[in-house]
Amino acid sequence: MEVYQQEKTALLKQLHVNPKKGLSATQVTDHREKWGENKLPEKKEAPYWKVFLKNFKEPIVIVLMGAIVLSLLSAFYDIQVQGHVKSGRESLYEAAAIFILIVINAFLGFWQEISARKSLNALQEMNDRHTTVLRDSKWQSIPTTEMVVGDIVNNQVGDFVEADIRWLDVNELQVIEAHLTGEADAIEKNTAPIPTEVEVGDQTNMGFSGSTVSNGQGLGVVVAVGSQTQLGDIAQMIQAVETKPSPLQNTVKSLTKTLMLVSAALVIFTFVAGIIKAGEFTFASFAAILSTSIALAVASIPDALPAVLSIVLTIGARKMAQNQGLIKSLNSVETLGATSYICSDKTGTLTKNEMTVVKYYANGFAYAVSGLGYNPSGQISSEDAPSISNSQDFLTGAVLCNESSLQKNDHGDYEPLGTPTEVALTVLGRKAGLVREKLLQESKIVRTLPFSSSRKMMSVIVKHNDKYTLFTKGAPDVLIKHSTGILVADQVEQSEQARTTFLTTVDHYADDALRTLAVGQRTLSKEEALHGTTESLEQSLVLTGVAGIIDPPREEVKTSVKTLHNANIEVVMITGDHEKTARAIALDLGIIADKTAPVLKGIDIEKMNDDELFDKVKVTDVYARVSPEHKQRIIKQLQRYQQITAMTGDGINDAPALRVADIGVAMGITGTEVTKDSADLILLDDKFTTIERAVKGGRTIYGNIKNFMRHELTTNVAEVLAILLGLLFFNQTVGHVPGTTPTLTALMVLWVNMVSDAIPSFSLAYDVPEDNIMTQKPRDPAESVLANHVWSRVLIRGFFMGLLVFLAFLWASHQEMTSQQAQTVAFLTLVYGQLWHIFDARSSRTLFERNPFENKYLVVAVLFAGISSFLVTIIPFFQLVMGTASLSWPVYLFVLLVPAIPTLVLSGLKEFFKIKIW
Repeated sequence: MEVYQQEKTALLKQLHVNPKKGLSATQVTDHREKWGENKLPEKKEAPYWKVFLKNFKEPIVIVLMGAIVLSLLSAFYDIQVQGHVKSGRESLYEAAAIFILIVINAFLGFWQEISARKSLNALQEMNDRHTTVLRDSKWQSIPTTEMVVGDIVNNQVGDFVEADIRWLDVNELQVIEAHLTGEADAIEKNTAPIPTEVEVGDQTNMGFSGSTVSNGQGLGVVVAVGSQTQLGDIAQMIQAVETKPSPLQNTVKSLTKTLMLVSAALVIFTFVAGIIKAGEFTFASFAAILSTSIALAVASIPDALPAVLSIVLTIGARKMAQNQGLIKSLNSVETLGATSYICSDKTGTLTKNEMTVVKYYANGFAYAVSGLGYNPSGQISSEDAPSISNSQDFLTGAVLCNESSLQKNDHGDYEPLGTPTEVALTVLGRKAGLVREKLLQESKIVRTLPFSSSRKMMSVIVKHNDKYTLFTKGAPDVLIKHSTGILVADQVEQSEQARTTFLTTVDHYADDALRTLAVGQRTLSKEEALHGTTESLEQSLVLTGVAGIIDPPREEVKTSVKTLHNANIEVVMITGDHEKTARAIALDLGIIADKTAPVLKGIDIEKMNDDELFDKVKVTDVYARVSPEHKQRIIKQLQRYQQITAMTGDGINDAPALRVADIGVAMGITGTEVTKDSADLILLDDKFTTIERAVKGGRTIYGNIKNFMRHELTTNVAEVLAILLGLLFFNQTVGHVPGTTPTLTALMVLWVNMVSDAIPSFSLAYDVPEDNIMTQKPRDPAESVLANHVWSRVLIRGFFMGLLVFLAFLWASHQEMTSQQAQTVAFLTLVYGQLWHIFDARSSRTLFERNPFENKYLVVAVLFAGISSFLVTIIPFFQLVMGTASLSWPVYLFVLLVPAIPTLVLSGLKEFFKIKIW
């Protein structure tokens, strides 16, 4: 039997506690050993060394490590066997250069993850709260972590409930459990056992860890602590969820496997072709073949890919942080760009979690109220009422029959105290210029008749100028039964028409998902005011009006939803609130188009198996009365459709779904620490608009990554082709160049990959998005980064670039240049060819579609790469290391301008003929 089903006396006996004395010191120790401490299990963070080393597990990094091994073997053979120290030194340089590249990549990944971890820790609040418990017949304040099962606790207005509690005695106790249920309104508590099994939100005799007391006070006994609480159950669900790889990780993993196979095939082909070409297998021929093989292995692998990916994603993460979005892992940056579904909690995410009066009916007139939330700025207007003063009786009653308050904090924000509904009435009064404290300077409350669940009303008796007035507020259907008339045009109307109009207004408010609260009043004699019974006083009321209250949508969300819909992204509301409220908010925000849109309730999800729910999720955009388990199921079924899902939320109840989703989004200000820990993206400003900007940023970053990879692979194709053409067709000495000379040395290829190719590629991270980026469909996560004719563009442009490099090498050989000069001509032809090409790689269309100077970082990077590549051909140290040689100025001009021809011609043909494949 659950604790909420048990009688209080039986439960206390079971826990061996006297409610008037509390636990003894010995019992506290025993109970802590038996049921544990009041601490949630903490997620153990990976040590720094593990975070660093995991960057070496990427497949492409493993391939590069293989290239290091080949270079070291070549160096050993050259130095120890052949005695060629110069050649061996070059191989060592190759190994060192590749190793440095791998380490740089590892440090970039390590730095981003540790920086995000530190930022998150800075967001977390120190949990040093205390609570009051009864022990050894004395009430004492203790740290919440020292609470144990069986402790007798006393909670007052404003207190946090620090463990799961069964209430023993309550006095008008109301508790806000939005962090668990998603409902913004407070829940009235009682002590009666519940005979049947019910959901958390309906366990009215229980208090749950993390809740807040908004009204009254309660005495209870702790029945669960730490991981045994409802909050603890959620924490365990979070830990049970496995982390999924991002779409980009899957794409790069697939591409890496392909490149590994291509690299292996090229190395084997090179060995076979080299042996056939040499005619015999000797140590000398083996050394030449190994040198060419290393060059091909390096050429076929985009060496800078891990580092550039890390840098591009890091720059993207930094940009998002500037836009109030904290990314905890690099891969989450691009996952946002592939997002096709954004599933959002309602309370506190789509809405402000601040109950607000948006309209009211008083004295026969309808009023509209502007301004949302607890900030009392706003206007009250009416199309038919002469002025606000016509509703003065209603507003005065709403403000005085009220125990809430509103105070400004040090930051200028308004902080409420009291139940959300009463705070809403206080804010309404402020908008009308009525402040409770000022009213009570001229009046005095002589009696208060507190709200009770049996009466469903609250009343105050106010003395003003020796006159006594009773103000009562409560549910409209209750107050109208205690009323004799309705105030209309300053007259008390008792007609059926006035009653019908009032009730029709209440119904209309309910249809709009507004919570309603009526206010009535009556004049009392002094005797009645001071000595009348509650039952006799709350009769013969005159209804002065009724307020329509709602937890309002955030102002910016409607525009964001529209923008996301234009980007072909579905926005789904998943809430624990009621169906009518969920439908009304979704309709107001544009999540659904009309009132007939389906709303799926938690009770219906409970009856469905996964296949039945799978059929529903693609046609449902609003879910109501759902539990944390339901949220996870909804996300998982959407993922079965291969949808990339983002889940937003702020409450603890959202945390498991955030972990299951492809990307979890938490609120940084109002979000709980458990939720932030589960998220991939934290909105530092709590604005839904930040998600929209993050999606745009994610798409932009993915587009830039795609452009980089197209450019990088085009260069790799050119390198491989130039070397293969030399291996196959340069078979005899031409001029001063022996037939065994490779078109490019491995260090030349490495320079191109690491410097003249990688550095300009880094600058692509700063590229602005193309104009149509937020009108495109989300990309298919199963689609390769090289889909949509990217492969054909890589192969065609790489072919012409590589062919030109080989022809330049051949031309240089016929010009009686040395081997080093011929290789230098090929090297610079490749360098400047890919520097021209990067301007074309910036666009999915052609280079003529974009201003080449709008990315100043790219212009600077291209100039740096071009000048530094020229310098390595004239500086003696680099000539020694890389095997370069100085050229004449006409030749330098030749290798600068001629490589532009393939890019300009192919782009021109594509622009003119609209040829997609190149």
